[in-house]
Amino acid sequence: MRIVLLGAPGSGKGTQAQRLIDKYRVPQVSTGDLLRAAVAAGSELGLRAKATMDAGKLVDDATMLGIIRERLAAPDAARGFILDGFPRTIVQADGLGALLTDIGQPLEAVVLMDVDTEQLFRRLTGRRTCRSCGRVFNVYTAPPSVPPPCAGQCTTPELFQRPDDSEATIGKRLEVYGAQTRPLIEYYRTRGLLRTVAAEGDIDVVTARLEAALRA
Repeated sequence: MRIVLLGAPGSGKGTQAQRLIDKYRVPQVSTGDLLRAAVAAGSELGLRAKATMDAGKLVDDATMLGIIRERLAAPDAARGFILDGFPRTIVQADGLGALLTDIGQPLEAVVLMDVDTEQLFRRLTGRRTCRSCGRVFNVYTAPPSVPPPCAGQCTTPELFQRPDDSEATIGKRLEVYGAQTRPLIEYYRTRGLLRTVAAEGDIDVVTARLEAALRA
């Protein structure tokens, strides 16, 4: 399995990626995790990325592709990978395609986890976190009032909303995601790689749809 997973914040991408990891025993390659690991390891590419980030700039595509190449050379990626967070632009998609062809691991599919914008707003703006145990709830879909609160860990949960879950912030995040992703959807559709999965509803049902799309 060699796939790119596309999905807006709140689309359930992380949940479904974990299920694929457990079933197919392939790693999820997240660019954020890769950057942190490269910087912590002090590798040449990591130091280059750190210098760029310390200057308040975005890590350039060549450095990011170099870090991805190093990660995909690891033994656990021999059976495949789930790319998350990359590519974000057409230029990055071209670079990724060239890299994967060069290492003999071309993409098998690009999966778009598709959720209605209104539903995304409900998922994201409804999130609340318990200050005591850190458990995350959703006031619309998974309220803390279902006994026992916090799975019995807290007698009276004190919930708060993270700043990045406010309506204004969520609106901006979805706007940026849409602007970045729209060209990629058409890019991969024209190459016959795009699979669209309706990501609303029961988690098990969405998993079944995802696996059916990957078999198609």
